Amino acid sequence: IIRLENIEMNVPSEDREAAIRRVGGMLVRGGYVEEEYIEGMLARDNSFSTYMGNMIALPHGENKYKENILSTGIAVVTYPDGIEWQGQTVKMVIGIAANADEHLEILGRIVDRMEEPEDVLNLVEGGDKQAVFDMLAD
Repeated sequence: IIRLENIEMNVPSEDREAAIRRVGGMLVRGGYVEEEYIEGMLARDNSFSTYMGNMIALPHGENKYKENILSTGIAVVTYPDGIEWQGQTVKMVIGIAANADEHLEILGRIVDRMEEPEDVLNLVEGGDKQAVFDMLAD
């Protein structure tokens, strides 16, 4: 579901759309989704914010873009200086490509492992790709 090459650390701040396009592009390059899925990620976040609390956003595609998913996977980008996300500050963006049943499992895993804001800050500020991988991998 996650590979080290699908984690990008210490990215300079950018706007929300650029962040979604960045993490979506990583999902495309990782072979998880087709390019069209990125438009579904943008549409989802424009209709219902994917900010999940604890400085984390979890962009994922609208249901009609599920056909553009090739396999389940996630990609992670960290922003030590934070980015503005519909009125919230986000320091970690986790792009998700998953079928309906796997989607809820992945969300639950992320919520369980990133329960405290300190967990997120330690990963973002530590700048250690392996630590992020270890936190999110099975």
